Amino acid sequence: MRSLPLFHRIAGRPVVVLGDGPIAEPKRRLVERAGGEVVPDLAQGIARGARLAFIAHADSARCEADAAAARAAGLLVNVVDRPELCDFTTPSILERDPVLLAIGTDGTSAGLAKQLRLRLEALLPANLGALAATLSRMRGAIRARWPDAGERRRALDGALGAGGPLDPLAEGAADRADAWLAQALPPELLTPQHVELASLDPDDLTLRQARLLGSADAILHDPAIPAALLDRARADAQRLPLPHSGPLPTGLVVTLVMR
Repeated sequence: MRSLPLFHRIAGRPVVVLGDGPIAEPKRRLVERAGGEVVPDLAQGIARGARLAFIAHADSARCEADAAAARAAGLLVNVVDRPELCDFTTPSILERDPVLLAIGTDGTSAGLAKQLRLRLEALLPANLGALAATLSRMRGAIRARWPDAGERRRALDGALGAGGPLDPLAEGAADRADAWLAQALPPELLTPQHVELASLDPDDLTLRQARLLGSADAILHDPAIPAALLDRARADAQRLPLPHSGPLPTGLVVTLVMR
């Protein structure tokens, strides 16, 4: 991963957008959709404490000069169609408010990102945002039901997983949320899961293996397992090379070994 994907809140804040015409207008709309205030002058934006700058001049030399000036003032810079001058890139956005999916290619192909977004548009229900809003409303009740963070995460993983009562790709999931919480059983004790890999290619993971990696609290792994495969696990899951001595960590433990 060469870029760190982040969601930047700009509502009510100044954002510099320089340039005129068809290459600058989409950036203005993007800022306005997120609630930001477009500032068309760099000096004014710097004076008002702007932290982001979109630069979309037709003249390359002017883009380079403004990018250098903005960066020197501490702003993060995006220069349209000039990824080598960018501190950040703008992804193709799929919106199911408040759910946002951002698809980026590190500036290499906006067309590819757009086509991926269009494919995903057809998969995600129009009312997906309602599920997110419902889970936010129920946050206190969910915490009360599962005070332990690990148990709470596993309960949500089970409900939101494929075929679960809150499967986000199924229509009407938000309407089933209250019934799910009322009927949810205490979480079962979790036993360690053993996974034997036939390949070190992350793309060769089976659905079960990918699901276990994505849910694991700790991973005991053969030192030969490459980082690219371990990256399919949660970022906060413990990575413990084998042999491992001492007690097992709490939560769901997955052991990865080669056949």
